[in-house]
Amino acid sequence: MPATNVRDLQGDVLNMGALQGTPVLVNLWATWCAPCVKEMPLLDDLAVDYDGKLRVLTVSQDMQGEEAVGPFFAERDFAMLGSWMDPEGELGFAIGGGVMPTTVLYDAMGQEIWRVSGDYNWSSEDARAAIEEAIGG
Repeated sequence: MPATNVRDLQGDVLNMGALQGTPVLVNLWATWCAPCVKEMPLLDDLAVDYDGKLRVLTVSQDMQGEEAVGPFFAERDFAMLGSWMDPEGELGFAIGGGVMPTTVLYDAMGQEIWRVSGDYNWSSEDARAAIEEAIGG
């Protein structure tokens, strides 16, 4: 997992490289990306369902940062998703997304297990089975 920093709307900074110990699903998204916006409630449900077993991080790639992400989160009531931002695109560049959304699953040691480019139905049986297998559930 890239050891880059992301920050949230409250100004908290998270070093991605310090997240070892629990599997992490990192989703690169943007407010202007319709497939990304469609996935967010599904990713929030995933975060709720796997709380304690899988950390779900949605990281905005909007260059406007808070200006774009603030209103987006204000209009929605996510149970678990944080407002993480990467306005300089450091994480996006390190992951090598290019297509949005791009979602990468890392194991508890920070090693990439698999990735999905483009939107995905995170509530599907296939998605849940793949996550269960990856996290040893």
